[in-house]
Amino acid sequence: MRIAIYPGSFDPLTNGHLSIIHRALQMFDRVIVAVAVNPKKTPLFTEEERKALIREACPDPRVEVDAFHGLLVEYAKARGVNVLLRGLRAVSDFEYEFQLANMNRKLAPGVETVFMMTGEDYFYVSSNLVREVALFGGDVEGLVPPGVFQALRAKYTKK
Repeated sequence: MRIAIYPGSFDPLTNGHLSIIHRALQMFDRVIVAVAVNPKKTPLFTEEERKALIREACPDPRVEVDAFHGLLVEYAKARGVNVLLRGLRAVSDFEYEFQLANMNRKLAPGVETVFMMTGEDYFYVSSNLVREVALFGGDVEGLVPPGVFQALRAKYTKK
């Protein structure tokens, strides 16, 4: 069985992320969407909220949603998966992802990184940008799944 781990903060999940997931399912039998938990960051959505929003947006049984703490390659080894899937939007993403992929290869030589370009409709969309636009009352409908749109509205109307 061909399995890939698609890691990220997914704070929040965007339609660009969904594009990668759906297209990855054409190449892999299963995709593990792994929410990265970084204690140095304060996310808008909790780990459990992010996982629930991803599950709602990705009901396909071939998509597993999980979370990990620590090094991604250690998580991949523990799960018995040797393919990491990363999305690229622009050249600036590539520089960071190139460094990360090579560090991961150094730490775990049997784990490979596969890059996939984000769909042309979403190359400019990032979770940070979506959060900022939503914070200031901008319309992010169509940039995120409907459940995420509602969750963003609920978060920002509370503040």
